Amino acid sequence: MTARPETHDSGAYTPTSFVSGGTRCAAWHFPVGTDRLAGPNGRPVVVMAHGLGGTMDSGLAPFAQRLSAAGVDVLAFDYRGFGASDGEPRQTVRLADQLDDYRAAIAAAAQIDGVDPRRIVLWGVSLSGGHVLAVAAGRDDIAAVVSMTPLVNGLAAGRLALANGPVSAMAASTVRGYRSKARRLAGREPLMMPIVGDPGEPGALTLPGYRGDYLAIAGPTWRNEVDAALGTEIGGYRADKHAADITVPVLMQVADFDRSAPPHAAIEAGVKARAQVRHYPCDHFGIFPGQPYFDAASEHQIYFLTRTLAPSD
Repeated sequence: MTARPETHDSGAYTPTSFVSGGTRCAAWHFPVGTDRLAGPNGRPVVVMAHGLGGTMDSGLAPFAQRLSAAGVDVLAFDYRGFGASDGEPRQTVRLADQLDDYRAAIAAAAQIDGVDPRRIVLWGVSLSGGHVLAVAAGRDDIAAVVSMTPLVNGLAAGRLALANGPVSAMAASTVRGYRSKARRLAGREPLMMPIVGDPGEPGALTLPGYRGDYLAIAGPTWRNEVDAALGTEIGGYRADKHAADITVPVLMQVADFDRSAPPHAAIEAGVKARAQVRHYPCDHFGIFPGQPYFDAASEHQIYFLTRTLAPSD
């Protein structure tokens, strides 16, 4: 991992980077604020990334700052092709690559000075809430998992989208997605669509209120576009199949009125993972910074990690 000497406001984080698949991934290191969770082999560290089309400057810092103040280092990063990271094509979700980016970030986090490489926590939200389940499965170097409003089953997500939006809009997006995939296979530029829009507009997330909720957290590197082939990737996504193979403590945070990431699928995955499941009476964005349940969600994360990571006597 290559560190730069630059620090930002109040020393909140230091920009850094690591390599995944031969490509530089940009990251932020939030140094620990207290040593109360430090053990004989060093401090725990959280590895954090965003969900669908998200970037680390879009609502992740408030979570990272609270966690680092509670006693864990945090490494937040952007996937290849998104935000401040390198990589082509831009704005294309490739699930296998994103999972590999998480694995590369774990290796980078383990190299942070003073960190215990056996006390790594995976943190994800929305699509990355599923990623962390898949990556943690079968590993013995992960200490805990935090999965927030996770998307764990692409088929269930498609059914939920059909229930909440017009069939014509979903059909149009599907056709555009397969056209984009064909263009990519032919070596041409993919077709783009907005990540978020108002009802009736094209986009991945167009339910009432979603545009305003997403734009409220959007950072300067975030772009409101994504490869339209997204649906062909998400449709077969089954992070829930890996849940039973996780052997470490899991915190599953479910938005009970989520219209994007099916809450019933998340709960079922949580049962398989023997997770501690927390419920919030809100929609998908209701536990992000500036929303009613951000404080509760972040406090529950701190409580969970403090108990899970407390040094043995």
